[in-house]
Amino acid sequence: MENLHPTSNDRRDPICGMVGTIERHSHWFCSVVCLAKYEKQLGIECAPPHIAWWKDRALWALFIVAVPLALGWVWPAAQPVAQVLWQYLSKAGWAVFAGLLIGGVVDHYVPKEYIGLVLAGSRRRTIFTAAGLGFLASSCSHGCLALTMELYRKGASVPAVITFLLASPWASLSLTLLIISLLGWKGLLIVVMALGVSVSTGFVFQRLERKGVLEPNPNRIEVRENFSVLEDMKERFRRRSWTARAFMEDVHGVVSGAWGLAQMVLLWVAIGFTVSALIGSFVPHGWWSRYLGPTIPGLLLTLVVATAVEVCSEGTAPLAVEIYKQTGALGNAFAFLMAGVVTDFTELSLVWVNIGKQAVFWLMAVTLPQVFLLGLLMNYLLK
Repeated sequence: MENLHPTSNDRRDPICGMVGTIERHSHWFCSVVCLAKYEKQLGIECAPPHIAWWKDRALWALFIVAVPLALGWVWPAAQPVAQVLWQYLSKAGWAVFAGLLIGGVVDHYVPKEYIGLVLAGSRRRTIFTAAGLGFLASSCSHGCLALTMELYRKGASVPAVITFLLASPWASLSLTLLIISLLGWKGLLIVVMALGVSVSTGFVFQRLERKGVLEPNPNRIEVRENFSVLEDMKERFRRRSWTARAFMEDVHGVVSGAWGLAQMVLLWVAIGFTVSALIGSFVPHGWWSRYLGPTIPGLLLTLVVATAVEVCSEGTAPLAVEIYKQTGALGNAFAFLMAGVVTDFTELSLVWVNIGKQAVFWLMAVTLPQVFLLGLLMNYLLK
């Protein structure tokens, strides 16, 4: 693990990339789950730190959702917000928790070494593989940053890293379930379009790399021809212990992975649901149609708003749905959900520092036009 002695203002969690609140081992960690993973990686045995209850993000998520619901029972003015919020929770709550569980399974059973090995190639299939693995990563836009940078250090090609970075927050399993639960088949269309943008951007980056516009990854490694992920999986399966203790360790690993992901996204989901309920209850319907309607100015303004409010894909999903409900502009909802990730300051700054400023320039130059054109197309065809 690199960077054991970061500067005092570096508060990024070395495991998940989120802003840390727990200081240990010259690093900041966002949760005890990430701290435990870090200590396990380095073989460090330490007693778990005592964390104040008010620093628990999951508890704050529960508080943010519970307060409006409780007010709706005793305060008539809060009833509209509580009703809309409850609709969101009843319709999409299962998707959030299913996504967390699936993310825990992926976190526990899929070794990161597999990802590093299959993303070092320069073939087209590498881009499809990166998009698929990003989809399976099931983390929010900030949570995938540390894993993305780790892949870069392990030798993954720059095009594969960019594809993974885009596919992970844009079309993760958790976001897929959440969007589909809220929008049905139109939500699935948004996810497919997002994966398409990540793949096409990866292809463009491959071409830029071949022309020498982008510097190749200095840590790049060649995939061993005799290595087979499938054979390695079979070997792990043969070595596996089928005891009750091993089963309980697996359960603990899956739950820990799901809880770590919950610490990353649940707070933003709760904020997204609550803000969407407030907007849906108090913002006049005519405002949406006037400023964020299915027009070119409306789509451009949506891109600007997305840049300003992007926090986490799972958190902005309800806001994107509210835009669609109020305006009928599916393309604007798509642009709102996608553009915020592309222009996120934390993401762009990490790409700038670790990969280079040219990668940041081309990331925005390639993705934003795609988002805008696809948004226009969706607004025109799906009126």
